[in-house]
Amino acid sequence: MPEPYLIFLYLCAMILTFLLMEGVAWFLHRYVMHGFGWFLHEDHHRFTRKRFEKNDLFGLFFAGLSILLIFTGFFGGFDIRLFFGFGVAMYGAGYFLVHDIFFHRRVKIKYRPKSKYIKRVLHAHSVHHQKSKAHEGICFGFLYASKKYALSEENPS
Repeated sequence: MPEPYLIFLYLCAMILTFLLMEGVAWFLHRYVMHGFGWFLHEDHHRFTRKRFEKNDLFGLFFAGLSILLIFTGFFGGFDIRLFFGFGVAMYGAGYFLVHDIFFHRRVKIKYRPKSKYIKRVLHAHSVHHQKSKAHEGICFGFLYASKKYALSEENPS
């Protein structure tokens, strides 16, 4: 078991990894998913009743990366890779909850957002789907959206 100060540093690394994943996700969404990887992401921009999309391969890649980091960090002596893996997994859980469940309703639940933050993120993603296509678009974040996408009180969702 690492020293207490290392555990503190590892927890900081986990939180920082979670936060930095939004930048990684934005970059990949903007330049890969809406670039050369459009062939995998395109079905996400078309309504289908399919349970799975080719776009899900992006999530599977990061789930695999997270599992690999957790596994090697745990069996490598409880090192920092474990916490990097937890940070990636936490981001993936947030993405799945906000994007796949709250926005796309891939899991059927009765949820109406009350939080201004969640409403803003969901509205930004709605704008993304309305105005984005291959090699161009707006609102590429997943868990962060600029305040310009906030809904006014006169126009609640």
